[in-house]
Amino acid sequence: MSAPTSPTPQTLLEAVIQTLPVGVVVFDEQGGCTLANAAARALGDSAVHALAAAAGSSREAAHVEAIGDRVVEVRTHPVTEDHGSFTLTTVTDVTRHHRIQRELITKAFIDALTGLPNRTMFEQSIGEVLAGSRPGDRFALAFIDLDNFKHINDYYSHAAGDALLRKMSDRIRATLRPSDLLARIGGDEFVLLLDPVLDRDDALAAVRAISERLKQPFFIDGHEIFASASIGVSLFPDHGDTYEVLARQADNAMYRVKGELKGGVSLFDDAMSQAATARMAVEQRLRLAIRDRCFCCAFQPKVDMRTHAVTGVEVLLRWRDELGMIQAPGDFIALAIELGLINEITLQVLAETVRSMPDIDEVFGPDVTVSLNIAAKQACDVPFMTAFCASLGETGLAERFVLELTEEAFFTAGRFQRDVLPRIRAIGARVSIDDFGVGYSSLSALADITADELKIDRSFITDIDKRPRSQIVLKAIESLGAALGMSVVAEGVETYEEVAYLLGATQIRCAQGYYFARPLLLDQIGQVEPRLSGSRHPSPRSRASELRMPSLLRRA
Repeated sequence: MSAPTSPTPQTLLEAVIQTLPVGVVVFDEQGGCTLANAAARALGDSAVHALAAAAGSSREAAHVEAIGDRVVEVRTHPVTEDHGSFTLTTVTDVTRHHRIQRELITKAFIDALTGLPNRTMFEQSIGEVLAGSRPGDRFALAFIDLDNFKHINDYYSHAAGDALLRKMSDRIRATLRPSDLLARIGGDEFVLLLDPVLDRDDALAAVRAISERLKQPFFIDGHEIFASASIGVSLFPDHGDTYEVLARQADNAMYRVKGELKGGVSLFDDAMSQAATARMAVEQRLRLAIRDRCFCCAFQPKVDMRTHAVTGVEVLLRWRDELGMIQAPGDFIALAIELGLINEITLQVLAETVRSMPDIDEVFGPDVTVSLNIAAKQACDVPFMTAFCASLGETGLAERFVLELTEEAFFTAGRFQRDVLPRIRAIGARVSIDDFGVGYSSLSALADITADELKIDRSFITDIDKRPRSQIVLKAIESLGAALGMSVVAEGVETYEEVAYLLGATQIRCAQGYYFARPLLLDQIGQVEPRLSGSRHPSPRSRASELRMPSLLRRA
């Protein structure tokens, strides 16, 4: 048997070239293909012929191109030897690498939900616009914030909220020119570059047209959803020559709209900057007040109008500022909710109330209820309400407490009713619907509410003796409360005539308002109004004297 023949070096080289995972193509001086390995032929004949165009260069070169559905990196190497010249071309399939790179770029610069540019891409783009601007150039920057988006999310669903954001994005994009740019920079926040604009009127006309389009109904999952957006606008170069300044001014203008008339459009002016500075100062003072425990409680009695006996007291938040002045919550509570500070304030109020229980019992009696206000946003914050209820339960006084919530809290996709209300019931506390009649109520939703008390908003009580139509509404609310098993309280009673009407024309017994007593600070609590009879209940030992202060409240 003869020994196997060893392959020649040339044969071995050709075999190796054929098995390489990289495409290898050799072109002669006329551009003809003299060699193509298996990886190159897999790209197809048309691809190999296309590579011949790059083979005529006398220098090494590299580039990336698309061949069919693949992305390849092509490198050419001119070779000269004694027998002539040829071009060695290598082709590497980088499709997967290119796809991964594209996905990374998309994640870095594109909002996944809407497909819009994100904050990073927008800031880079506007930076380029600013860098390339010339004298006389003008553009507008608009901050767009969807109004009441949380309520839409809670009432319909988060999926519906996401769909709304996508449809809203599409609706805005449909109005834009190729030179304009829309980006999503937050949950329900968008920013828009209108470039160019002629003047302020041109910018405002474009933004108002967008605002009106957004007020048209959106149809999502069988629901007709009405939405609106508050839009603030700043102009380059009138209001700034950097993105940071222009963004701040547009943001200030947007907050002006939210504070005055949601769903509107506002152009920045200098007064807004002053208002923003003042707001920042209040924010800083508010944070210091929380740290230094500068909040105190005022107590306003709820009174049986027939006997003038106090049946309960409502705890009202007050802020004793650095000058010793007492500020009512209307001056700061909305800001505290917006900044996420309201939970800490509420815990401080609960702690102060628990510490004040012996004084409340001494003045008003050990059987009066104590009402605390809970913001709608808090009421649906399950972790906070879980901790709050646990702390209240540990005091041993939970059965004395009534938690007052506005109607909005009850209509947030069942979260309060399902996840929070059972915890309140478990500790023995009661629930009141505050400011009834001015919120989101619907008759179908009201039928599902399991509250103990219904407080009629003062807007129905003021001058009730002179307003026949309000009298009809009041009687309807009274009947509704009775049918649902809720006790009814009239808020904001200030005149004898209002009391006389309520006593003579309704079955409402309990009322609250300046006619009976103004809110009293702790050091005033003994100075009860003469109209409140039977208030003092001296006893050798109040039931609150043995209260237990939970650790969470000791820190508050």
